[in-house]
Amino acid sequence: MPTWIITPEKYLTDEETKQLRKTLSDAATLARNKGAQITVRDELIVELGLGTGLRVSEQANLMVRDLFLKKGQNALHVRNGKGGKDRIVQFSLNLKKMVLDYLDYRISDSPYLFPSKRGEQVTRFGLGQVFKKWAKRARLPSHYSIHSLRHTYATNLYKASGYNLRMVQQQLGHSNISTTSVYSAVVNQDLDNALERLD
Repeated sequence: MPTWIITPEKYLTDEETKQLRKTLSDAATLARNKGAQITVRDELIVELGLGTGLRVSEQANLMVRDLFLKKGQNALHVRNGKGGKDRIVQFSLNLKKMVLDYLDYRISDSPYLFPSKRGEQVTRFGLGQVFKKWAKRARLPSHYSIHSLRHTYATNLYKASGYNLRMVQQQLGHSNISTTSVYSAVVNQDLDNALERLD
């Protein structure tokens, strides 16, 4: 069994997620009107975290060629993830539309999906700072980090999949399902129902 646990302060609540998304969406709409690419990029950085659960290093390494966006396709290829493993991560059609919108909007010819201002690979620290900036503007608690997006995704996917740990394991790229099982400890509908029946 894993020696660490997921506690509620490690992932965003539904309300906090809505708050963060609205803050970014409103800012990105204004940015498009002004031709400001950075905010549009920032929105997708956060949405990709919420919609795929990629590790920060995986987001930094992600290249445009790793995206599968043709008709009937909405997936990405994680190359050399943790433990040197590759995997395919599927995502929603709504996120696919956001990725396509971002690619149409950006003018950089960098091979990286999220290039730095100089067109080079963005750093993990840089991605973390993007999250911190928008979390602060959304008035979220300061203890959240960009890794909280991965935990939020995993928690939400676990619930949406009908508590399917194997599915969550595959999407997150965990080599051992015992690592994934930490999410079952914090999201347990059977326990919630049992506790309600005690009243």
